[in-house]
Amino acid sequence: MSMTTYRGRFAPSPTGPLHAGSLLAAFGSWLLARHAGGHWAVRIEDIDPPRTVPGAIDQQLAALADFGLASDDPIVRQSQRDALYQEAIDRLLAEDRAFACHCSRTDLTDQHGIHHHCVGRTERARPAIRLRVPPGSVIAFQDGLRGPVRQDVHAEVGDFVLRRADGYWAYQLAVVVDDADQRITDIVRGADLLDSTARQILLQQALGLPTPRYLHLPLLLEPDGHKLSKSDAARPVDPRAAVPALQKAWAQLGQDPAHLAGSSGVVGLLDRARSCFDPARLPPGDIHLPPDPA
Repeated sequence: MSMTTYRGRFAPSPTGPLHAGSLLAAFGSWLLARHAGGHWAVRIEDIDPPRTVPGAIDQQLAALADFGLASDDPIVRQSQRDALYQEAIDRLLAEDRAFACHCSRTDLTDQHGIHHHCVGRTERARPAIRLRVPPGSVIAFQDGLRGPVRQDVHAEVGDFVLRRADGYWAYQLAVVVDDADQRITDIVRGADLLDSTARQILLQQALGLPTPRYLHLPLLLEPDGHKLSKSDAARPVDPRAAVPALQKAWAQLGQDPAHLAGSSGVVGLLDRARSCFDPARLPPGDIHLPPDPA
């Protein structure tokens, strides 16, 4: 994979409609891809059926279209990529980099949920598959916005799950396989996923895959400091008000509001945004939203 050709992506999970926080991540990743003269793709991360909301995929894709954020590539859905994930698991098992684990969460309570060796009391018909994370598995990387990041994956995370005991693929495996398969060079996403990055880099190394560049955008936080959930601020974005919503996201990304003032349509606004975007203005810290008006 050439790291000179920028390939970015936006990868929502269909757990509900797009809200202001997800629009911020989508718009930010789109802006960085366009600023670099690169590609921008959309991938639906629908590998967790119990958390999938019926109709959410269509709602999300329709909202992105209404906001002018169209994928340059065909839409990829993780639910249709079992063969790729199984191939990766089989390879890791054959190389003894992964192993079957019968431990439950209860079994790991005394280890604070961190798996360093199996303590399962009951053999499961379908065990989980974990990546073997030996001592000394320390990952350091440079985040494009937050600077140097370092994590001792063995001490802080332990052997992590690649396929769950219920048979569903774990996020860490699917995202690593898909990013490599789609030749993603730059991963731009919310800061809530910063903690997952070291695990993904470790898995990339185990599979002999290239490591993309990472940039974690600020999160929109409710007044109490929590990530947007079901409050008024987390209502679905309204495509009928696409221009003001994009203008608001633009300002939250640290950009000069004057550049998009007076925009009357989405196409014109995005053209201005593409030409005026300055990555150096991105805020490194999360954004606290004001309280909802009484």
